[in-house]
Amino acid sequence: MNEQTLKILGYDSIKGIISEYALTDSGKQKILATEPISEVKRIRALLGELDEATVIINKSASVPLSGLDGMEQILKLLKGGNILRPEQFAKLLLFLESCSKMKAFMRDKEYMAPIVSSYVYSLEDLSDLAGEIYRFIRNGMVADTASKELGRVRKQITISKERLKEKLQNMLKSSKYKNMLQDYTVSERNGRYVLSVKKEYKGKIRGAILDISASGSTLFIEPEEAAALQDAITLLRVQEGVEEEKVLAMLTETVLGNEAKIILATEIMIHYDVLFAKAKYSVSINGRSAEINHSHRIKLVEARHPLLGDKAVPLNLEMGGGKHALVITGPNTGGKTVSIKTVGLLTAMAQSGFHISVREGSIIAVYDKILADIGDGQSLEQNLSTFSSHIVNIISILEETNDSTLVLLDELGSGTDPAEGMGLAAVILEQLYKKGASLLATTHYNEIKQFAEEHEGFINGSMEFDLKSLKPTYKLLIGKGGESQAFAIALKLGMHPELISKAHRITYQEDKDYKGLSDSPARSLDKQLAGRHADRLKKGKEPRITESIQFEMGDNVKISPQGEIGIVEKGPDIRGNFSVLVKGEKHSINHKRLKLYIPAQELYPENYDFSIVFDSKENRKMSKLMEKSHMEGASIELED
Repeated sequence: MNEQTLKILGYDSIKGIISEYALTDSGKQKILATEPISEVKRIRALLGELDEATVIINKSASVPLSGLDGMEQILKLLKGGNILRPEQFAKLLLFLESCSKMKAFMRDKEYMAPIVSSYVYSLEDLSDLAGEIYRFIRNGMVADTASKELGRVRKQITISKERLKEKLQNMLKSSKYKNMLQDYTVSERNGRYVLSVKKEYKGKIRGAILDISASGSTLFIEPEEAAALQDAITLLRVQEGVEEEKVLAMLTETVLGNEAKIILATEIMIHYDVLFAKAKYSVSINGRSAEINHSHRIKLVEARHPLLGDKAVPLNLEMGGGKHALVITGPNTGGKTVSIKTVGLLTAMAQSGFHISVREGSIIAVYDKILADIGDGQSLEQNLSTFSSHIVNIISILEETNDSTLVLLDELGSGTDPAEGMGLAAVILEQLYKKGASLLATTHYNEIKQFAEEHEGFINGSMEFDLKSLKPTYKLLIGKGGESQAFAIALKLGMHPELISKAHRITYQEDKDYKGLSDSPARSLDKQLAGRHADRLKKGKEPRITESIQFEMGDNVKISPQGEIGIVEKGPDIRGNFSVLVKGEKHSINHKRLKLYIPAQELYPENYDFSIVFDSKENRKMSKLMEKSHMEGASIELED
């Protein structure tokens, strides 16, 4: 999958949200590493187990998954030949207990989740190992009962410490040392017991100075009489450490004997963590599985963009069955971009085994690639204009696209001359469709609406606009191309119907009466014109409304987007089309694609006979003969 496309669609944000539901770092990392796949059977299997996990979550929100933290580190230590420490054995014991709880938890879930509950049968019985760890490790340390020698050494340490404390207590009570002591408590420094002695009595109590107070007024002295006992305790501590290492080494060997079982159990529990994280997310968005197919069929029933939450407007659309290209036309800020992003994001999510926010009956097609050109895309580093960067991206899309590609194009052809942009948009759409892609494109060119209507396999769509509130509803309407609401809005706001009728004639080269279409009576035309225009009206001079460019016979015109030069013969017709002679052939071309190059009066003398240009030699010869006399059966063929 194209990483940039997934990022634009918000796919990484979705994974980040789902990962927050995982309880372990390992689970979070697995979710963040998820990518869409294109194997239909595998996707269906992933969605099937997620369906079951969601049922379990709805019945019981508490799943016994604690104890997984730290397991990967423990397994790394084992693999490296290290002896585990007491705190690591404590974590391992907690994990083994969680496995036992999970087996018990799943025991009564077989009827509602046969696949998910079956995973616990792969958890081997490690109760003997758990018992051994519990016997040797207590409260994060090796238990006294772990071995006889360890028990004997620790008992000796306890006895020696009691004797040492007793000796020091006797010194504290002695009148000989009463005035020399700063306080009458036994302190500890670096694991050895000391007395707090005033600094002026430094030489009065024989022993080693182990520390000095911050003010320097107190010395912490280990009395000479206690040193022998202190050394004996230190030696016992060394013996204790040796015995503990023996126990830990022996217990580590026992764990190593069960390493394969522990690794498998860890993988299963992490899988459960990932699965139930996905299930919790599904519940949060009211998600469900969609039917999966490899036949380019898409059907979304009340689909919602998962990152918009309650603000998302339900999206309904259907493609497939020979209709693989949807063109959404209409004004900006109506929700066109959100619509195609929703389709792309939900497709990527479904192909990742995630539930999506749709209603029952929704269908998602599976693709090898999702390619998109959405957003500004301007590259400051490459110094590309917005239009240029779009074209660079689209060229790449044209190269990569095949019959297993979902292509999303936003504002296709924008950022350049409208006529040329429209022409480029048309050929891009046609080429992508020929390559077999499923295609969703948005554009503000109304001409593309006509293109979609005339080309097989294309569907028109538009975003609904509420003329009462003068606001978009953000609902996608399938089967109907977007229409400009400028005239309707102007009428709604009180512009005089006569002005709108004239604007309609200029735009569409046809008459339409807007009188009576307004909900509220329009103000008089006089009041809508001010200053000198109002004065001219009073004198009976109506202000001239500039008409669209009209061409005369013989005008040389430049035709977009090809840039060819033609000669105008006649027109316009009711659709605004002119008959134009191009390279010896006559074509019907809309006035929007024509631009005056050289006027006829600059090229031809007054009263020039244009039949020389537009009629055939045979027709002109026959015309002259017929002017002189009647010719039985003679006729002249004229082109429409």
